Amino acid sequence: MRVLSTPVLSALVLSAALALPMAAPVLAQEALSPMINVTGTGTVEAAPDIATLSIGVTTQGDTAATALAANSAALEAVLARLTAAGIAPSDMQTSNLSLNPNWTGYESNAPVISSYIASNQLTITIRKLDGLGAVLDASVADGANTLNGLTFAVADPKPLLDEARKEAVADARAKADLLATAAGVKLGKIVSITETMAGEAPVPMYKAELSAAPVPVVGGEVGMSASITIFYEIVE
Repeated sequence: MRVLSTPVLSALVLSAALALPMAAPVLAQEALSPMINVTGTGTVEAAPDIATLSIGVTTQGDTAATALAANSAALEAVLARLTAAGIAPSDMQTSNLSLNPNWTGYESNAPVISSYIASNQLTITIRKLDGLGAVLDASVADGANTLNGLTFAVADPKPLLDEARKEAVADARAKADLLATAAGVKLGKIVSITETMAGEAPVPMYKAELSAAPVPVVGGEVGMSASITIFYEIVE
């Protein structure tokens, strides 16, 4: 009878210990019960209560200094008019200031700059949508000459998102019940629940004008969506 030395025994024990973690997932997988995997979705719509407006001021001058000075003056006038319209300073932010030469051709094989163009973008948050038309009018009254976008949202999306989650869970359960019935099995306990954020998406349901101002704007509705994946055990 051969007796193994202590170093050999230690090596065998270590090898077995290292092999167990590798075998554990396989054993766990074999031990799992049959499951149904379903994904449910839910969307809840609501009227928006805030809007974000992006406008721009673009000016032109013979020199870079005159173009920039004209742009600054026009933007200051726009800011003053918006403040008078009830927009808080914290809800206005300037960004994307640019100053570029206006190339108009060549002279003696050299590019010619005929003027300079200055541009500045202003992002505005409107919290009283019934005055949105008036804000649009005020923004263009003193020099804003580009409109870069208008989006609607809800200030507190959490209640809508919670309702969308509930709808997504109910949708997943309905799908699981349908599959189980079709397969002739019964649903067991829930093994796992995973949420995939679907985010906020505009729903183009144009219902009413927000203002009777010369610039008519409709907000429609915005929707919060949720996607939930649930694993159910199958009871034979």
